[in-house]
Formats: sequence, structure tokens, C-alpha cells
Amino acid sequence: MASRRDYGQFCGLAAGLNVIGERWTFLIVRELLIGPVRFNELVENLPGVGPNLLAERLRTLNEHGVIEQLPVEGDGRGKQYRLSELGEQLRAPVLELCKWGLGFLGETDRSGVVRAEWGFLAMQAMVIEDRIPDVDETYEFRVGDQVFCVEVRQGKVGFSRGATTAPELVITSDPETFVCIGAQMLTPFEALATGSIKIEGPVEAIHRCSRMLGLT
Repeated sequence: MASRRDYGQFCGLAAGLNVIGERWTFLIVRELLIGPVRFNELVENLPGVGPNLLAERLRTLNEHGVIEQLPVEGDGRGKQYRLSELGEQLRAPVLELCKWGLGFLGETDRSGVVRAEWGFLAMQAMVIEDRIPDVDETYEFRVGDQVFCVEVRQGKVGFSRGATTAPELVITSDPETFVCIGAQMLTPFEALATGSIKIEGPVEAIHRCSRMLGLT
């Protein structure tokens, strides 16, 4: 097993941080929560991480069973990475950390790299359980060149990538505005006033979606 830091403490938190506590590791997990990804895509999506360091972090996660390597269909030499069943157990805590961290975003952070998928992950943690609508409906988010869907069915919320048919609500935005709204640096109504976001659908659906995500 590759050499690594060890806190030397008989504690579950310390043991977990021995695996995922190094710099960049949590962000690698974030990318894999979006879906399986190839090494070069990780390098592209994580500007600032060197290939050698990324390879080391992936090796550590693989050795601990947090991720798996898979062949790429149609590419005999290609490999992609995905979270294992053990790694998927990180979804809830990572999403909660995304939600918690939104409160620390400020104007100076807006010059940094942004991807629509990051806001979509944070949105999954923003759902307030006792505000889930009691009607079945679908909300489609068109953020930059990405499309995401939120489905409310029988009091439960599901998330998926890609377009859907006949959504009750369609929200169109650029990635930066999308994240700013999630971080409550900007309200949906302020974004509407400036034309940074476009919302198509009945007022009632807009209210239900906003209330569920804690944006009202």
C-alpha cells in the first residue's frame, strides 16, 4: 500500500481522514459522484492538480476500495474510474458538506472555475424534506451546456442528468448564476430581473420548487 499520512488516533473520524483527508481527495470524490470519469477528464475538471498527484490520490482510493477502475467501451487501453459501493456511502456526507460550504462563498470566489455539475450536486443537498411538494412534477434545469432534472414523485425527490419530457418547470441559467443562487448570493427574483435566469412554468410550480430548495 502506498505510504500515507496517519493521524495515529483510535477514532473513526481520524481513520476516515487517513483515507480521504489529503488535499484534492474530496474533490476527486465530488467528480465521481457526478459519474464515472477518465483520468484526463479529472485533470481537466480539477485545474491545479498535477497528473502525478492525481495518480497518487486515485491509487490510495483504489487501495482502500473507495473507487474502482473500469475499461472504456471501444477503447482497449482506456480506463475510467467510478465510486465503489463503499465510496457511494460518501454521497450523503459530501453533499451535506457542499451545502455547508455554500455559506462561505463570496464575491471574490466568482473569479474561480465553475462547472454546472458542482451546483447540481449542491442542489441535491438543499432539499428540505418537510417542504417536498405533495404533487408529482418535474423540474428541468438547463445550466450552460448541461441539462439536469429533478423529479418529485409521491413525496420523494429524484435527480438525473439529461432532458425529460413535458417538465412542469424549465429553468435556464449560466453556471455562475446557478451557483450564486444556491449560495444565496443572489435570489431567483434578482436573477430574473437582470435576465441572468429564465424560468418557464406556472407560478405555483415555481413557488413549490423554490420553497423545497430553501430559496424563498
